Amino acid sequence: MLYAKHIAKTQIIKEVITTKKQKKNLINKPTNLYEEAKRRYHDLLAIREELEASLSKAPPGKIHVTKSVKRTQYYLREDSSDKSGIYISKADTSTIKTYLQKAYNEKELKLLNIEISSLENLLKHSDGIIKKQQILYSGNPTEVKNQISPIDISDEDFAEKWLNTPYTGKEINPNVPYFETDRKERVRSKSEIIIANALASHGIPYKYECPLKLSDGNVIYPDFTVLKVKERREIYWEHRGMMDDKQYSTNSVMRIKTMNRNGIFLGDNLIISEETTTTPLGTNEIEQMIKKYFL
Repeated sequence: MLYAKHIAKTQIIKEVITTKKQKKNLINKPTNLYEEAKRRYHDLLAIREELEASLSKAPPGKIHVTKSVKRTQYYLREDSSDKSGIYISKADTSTIKTYLQKAYNEKELKLLNIEISSLENLLKHSDGIIKKQQILYSGNPTEVKNQISPIDISDEDFAEKWLNTPYTGKEINPNVPYFETDRKERVRSKSEIIIANALASHGIPYKYECPLKLSDGNVIYPDFTVLKVKERREIYWEHRGMMDDKQYSTNSVMRIKTMNRNGIFLGDNLIISEETTTTPLGTNEIEQMIKKYFL
């Protein structure tokens, strides 16, 4: 009997361990479903208002269209009891256009109302559910969170875990001029100080020269690896500071080609800032890029 209990207990422990292992892979991917649903809902409300305004000004009656192999004819019916209608000459394009648009708007309005009702139902029952899922874990003290394998976590927790993942950056030669960011990181140029400090001032998580292993096994060190928190993905920011130097610019082009071969593309998960001796990088340019890609 004791042996049987031991076997049962061992099986339960194995199931718990297996479940924990499975949970580690059950992380919710970020979605903008509800934000998109809200946007669509408000867009449809605006369109519905325009359609209703247009229909309120439309003339009475409905157009009836008959089609045959050789011709299409138009008839104006005063109401639903009118089975024949008054023939509209094709030369009267204004009347035909007015009534065809009215008929289209009436049908479109019915479909809009169906979609609006569906979206209202979705938003009513689901609005804020992602936040609730995240708080289910992130609302706990650290000691409690350490015991849970979550399905989803808050943006703040995600960013904190991302920032706290240790890495070894690219070594900087002691002979290189010393530049330090507000976060006490050593960087290679004054422009990189400005970029780093601008990101930090907006609360945007970043890592300086974090190693990136490529598909061929080689490792590169993008200037900045920036976390796009809402999408929970990394964007690489390359600053090319000496583009008037021929060898430097050649190396920069080769570096971008290498990144392209590894699925890193400009405008998707790669952004680039550039400068030369006579055309330095401006703080306004940095702010515009941050606003465009991260805010």
